[in-house]
Amino acid sequence: MSTERVNFGSKLGIILATAGSAVGLGNVWCFPYMTGENGGAAFIFIYLLCVLFLGIPCMLAEFIIGRRGAANTARSYSRLANGTPWKYIGLLGVLTGFLITSYYAVVSGWCLQYIFATLVGELKGDSAYVNQYFQEFSTSTFRPVLWTVIILLLTHYVVQHGVRRGIERASKLLMPTLFILLLVIVVAACMLPNADAGLRFLFQPDFTHLNRNVFLGALGQSFYSLSIAMGCICTYASYFTRETNLLRSAVQVSVVDTLVAILAGMMIFPIAFSVGVNPDSGPSLIFITLPNVFNTAFSGMPVMGFLVSLAFYALLSLAALTSLISLHEVSTAFLHEELHTTRQRGALVVTVCTVVLGIFCSLSLGAMGGLQWAGKTLFDWFDFVTGQIFLPLGGFLTCIFLGWYVNREVVFDEFTNQGMHSLKFFRLFLFLIRYVCPVCILIIFLHQFGLI
Repeated sequence: MSTERVNFGSKLGIILATAGSAVGLGNVWCFPYMTGENGGAAFIFIYLLCVLFLGIPCMLAEFIIGRRGAANTARSYSRLANGTPWKYIGLLGVLTGFLITSYYAVVSGWCLQYIFATLVGELKGDSAYVNQYFQEFSTSTFRPVLWTVIILLLTHYVVQHGVRRGIERASKLLMPTLFILLLVIVVAACMLPNADAGLRFLFQPDFTHLNRNVFLGALGQSFYSLSIAMGCICTYASYFTRETNLLRSAVQVSVVDTLVAILAGMMIFPIAFSVGVNPDSGPSLIFITLPNVFNTAFSGMPVMGFLVSLAFYALLSLAALTSLISLHEVSTAFLHEELHTTRQRGALVVTVCTVVLGIFCSLSLGAMGGLQWAGKTLFDWFDFVTGQIFLPLGGFLTCIFLGWYVNREVVFDEFTNQGMHSLKFFRLFLFLIRYVCPVCILIIFLHQFGLI
């Protein structure tokens, strides 16, 4: 194994960078509306169990592969695969991360547009106006493309500066800022009339809502929320020091990720209940429902409404940026090491390619919307192929690979830091990664296609 490899400079850097990879739009966007659709606190309870028995073991599996391989995701898997076809799981992870970067940048760009729109007062109006605003903006030719390019250039700036001076330094700035913004909005939201109803909905379990769909939804959210099988976790783990306690790190990252998601609920539901908005508004919650909710909830305090709206979309942009940095790094590390080129050149190639694909993904929602196949635009296909096929496939194969193929002594050495840590949890981890996690991921995959 290579010993000449840059590592994160501190334990804090490891946690913030890896948590930044996991914390994204899914925490602030998907988690609140899924909680709303599935009955609030009952969903959160099931979600926490799923994180414990699916999310953390899967993250640990990628930590073990990444640190042991001490290379980009493709090479890390290849080193443990010993020339067998198992090595292609790593290549799948790199491809998945690259494709997600391209279309995720489009949605991330929308967040930047909404910061601008808030600053210039373009989001003032009733729900019909806000809905029309989003439809016209997201399908227009120039503005979505401009913001897509801008956020990819910001990502490029961070990644090209390397692990310590780029990714770790940015994480230490962006993640605390994200938490501060989140806490400020939570405090403002909880001061609104009837905010307590939103908090009760979030934290008071009503187990009459529990059914098969709640469980399946929580299972899927716990898998996707932690950035499993995107190459990010494995790539970042390759920068961990030998002294890093992998189990503790996985738990800490999962706690941060879940805390952000729950705080997002504490931010959104009190505001929604204060103006009588249904908390199960679905994916349109962020860009269509909430702008009008901000206008209504803070109608008597327009300055406060402006500041909350601005802070909210800044928060979304930071969450998107931290995820984009990790996704970009997957492909950059691959090109840097496999093509034996400089990091700067590798990052530039990735940025140019993702900008081009991002432009086409954005245009496919508007000017090039007629170019569809099987009723899906290019944006939809990128989302479908990566989210519903590549991610569950990569996660499933990773569990089988580490649980059944990789030498048990190798897994033991990495999990326990050669017998120094977490001995009592090793057998539980091995059981989960061999039996429980593959079955859970298979269930997620089948549920997406309506087969169960």
